[in-house]
Amino acid sequence: MNVLLSLVTVLLLVALAFLGGRVADLRTLFGVVIPYAAIATFLVGVAYRVIRWALSPVPFRIPTTCGQQKSLPWIKAGWLEAPSSKLGVFFRMALEVLLFRSLFRNTKAELRGGPRLVYGENKWLWLGALAFHWSFLIIFLRHLRFFMEPVPAFVNILGAVDGFLQIGAPGLYLTDVFVIAALCYLLYRRLQNAQVRYFSLFTDYFALFLLLGLTISGVLMRYFTRIDTVSVKQLALGLVTFSPVVPANVGALFFVHIFLLSVLLAYFPFSKLMHMGGVFLSPTRNMANNNRSKRHVNPWSYPVKVHTYEEWEEEFHDKMKAAGLPLEKE
Repeated sequence: MNVLLSLVTVLLLVALAFLGGRVADLRTLFGVVIPYAAIATFLVGVAYRVIRWALSPVPFRIPTTCGQQKSLPWIKAGWLEAPSSKLGVFFRMALEVLLFRSLFRNTKAELRGGPRLVYGENKWLWLGALAFHWSFLIIFLRHLRFFMEPVPAFVNILGAVDGFLQIGAPGLYLTDVFVIAALCYLLYRRLQNAQVRYFSLFTDYFALFLLLGLTISGVLMRYFTRIDTVSVKQLALGLVTFSPVVPANVGALFFVHIFLLSVLLAYFPFSKLMHMGGVFLSPTRNMANNNRSKRHVNPWSYPVKVHTYEEWEEEFHDKMKAAGLPLEKE
């Protein structure tokens, strides 16, 4: 039901945007008003989530470690697995953000004949996630050519490298293939794996179908139903300069693309996709593991009335003596 409901929801969004793009009176709504509202929601929502995370107190050192902590000079420490310095934390975070290092070492568990529990590598998940995130980032950067004039040199270089195979006309971008293949794999894994399917929610499938709809609509516009890119750039530049103009010759498919992007932006801060910002504020990753070299005092500590053993023995002295228990004071 979660799969079907999320798919139907995305298809309804596509149909709504397609019809809106074909009605002249609604083109400004889908091309200007909704994108502005989505960007505002995205900025405010992300700022709100980040500020809330930043204000959350973390009184204890709780970094996740899988290596030897720094201690005595003759004991080799895992400077990257259990970093004790800010430099080590920086490299650990860089590997986590750029290469998904913890996901690379992820394992899967399966019940096989016997039954017996077998653990194995799960590199396909790491590869699929890596391909999707990097492809999506490159596609986002390539789209800057629509929002900037003149186009920055790095955007042109990125586009040339991405389409270096020069397959077909227009040239095929490898990231277009990779991002759709990665999303299809991630969706297939969520449907095929019984354990993952068991705890998957509507929101999990909705995000995947929404991203698939966004990327597929972009691919259709580039390779199959060509649109007037000059008009698209005119609209994009108008949006960033706060002087939007909706050209009459922009096709309805473009409004599907920009509407799905707007839904993604508005949905982003309130979904699991917000892990993009949360990973930098995770205390299990951004803290140095220096508990042996530096004492960390809980800032919430307050005077607590204690009952020492001497006081306890004095209070129960007669009963302990009658029971034959050893006493420090006779």
